[in-house]
Amino acid sequence: MSKSLKVAAVLAGLGLFAIPAQAGKLNLGREALPDEVAAWDRDVRPDGQGLPAGKGSVKEGEPLYLERCASCHGEFGEGAGRWPVLAGGAGSLKKDNPEKTVGSFWPYASTAFDYIQRAMPYGNARSLEPNEVYAIVAYLMFMNDVVKDDFTLSKENFAGVKLPNTGGFYDDDREKVEKKFWNPKPCMTNCKAEVKITGRASVLDVTPEDGKKGPKVD
Repeated sequence: MSKSLKVAAVLAGLGLFAIPAQAGKLNLGREALPDEVAAWDRDVRPDGQGLPAGKGSVKEGEPLYLERCASCHGEFGEGAGRWPVLAGGAGSLKKDNPEKTVGSFWPYASTAFDYIQRAMPYGNARSLEPNEVYAIVAYLMFMNDVVKDDFTLSKENFAGVKLPNTGGFYDDDREKVEKKFWNPKPCMTNCKAEVKITGRASVLDVTPEDGKKGPKVD
């Protein structure tokens, strides 16, 4: 008797369920109900698939953002403390200290919608109604100069919102374009005795110097 059937026999003896006629099938659980599936199936694609019905305007999003988001992300999306910056950073990606914001770095508005719907506000995730999420995303787009102040975001026009860095992403092609440089048998003997440091994390202000305390982490 297989292990699964032995388990089934034990459970059957306890009156929990009947031994299945088909070997290997335990008849555990049940099919998820449509409402249960819908509660978890909340991911949103760049083309808008998965969006809930609803809409929200920039003007509706401003007070919502100030009430639910600004304490961490700043009143203008500039970030508070060490919380992420959401707005600004245009043209900074090629600089030494790029600002990776919704407007300067993110490829699709669906990234913002999906994350806000799933995980925000911090400490009270999934508390926002669909119309509130639409409004907050619309306001984020406005703060990043993607839409005008009279814009209303909805399921119908969502896919038409294009972020500035949409074309800045591409599939990882290193296996094709760099494979000729890969060494299948790297040398692991006679290694250098001295290692030369070519860069330091202090550039990012995360490495204490001279015994000083590091930056405060909230």
